[in-house]
Amino acid sequence: MMADLPFDDEHAPLYSLGQVAAMLNVQQAYLRRLDQHDVVTPRRSEGGQRRYSRRDILIVQHVTRMADEGMTLIAIRRILELERELAALREELRRTRERLRELE
Repeated sequence: MMADLPFDDEHAPLYSLGQVAAMLNVQQAYLRRLDQHDVVTPRRSEGGQRRYSRRDILIVQHVTRMADEGMTLIAIRRILELERELAALREELRRTRERLRELE
């Protein structure tokens, strides 16, 4: 059986700042600003360079759409927090419904 490769993991930090900027057609300074404002926080390499996962890239795309609609980074950060909370609550509700079905 073949082992999972890093690119199979959407959370694996595989892409550099420059690669992501080129991929998404955004400025590197924009990506740095998202990190500085805790909107999208990529992991760091041993040398301290930002490394983005596929998941991070999807979030940057989402953030960029919201910014293009005129939202501030503070508002975007709050929206992302609320989206994470909503996802966690939906998962909790799903698990609760599953337990209720098992009890029936």
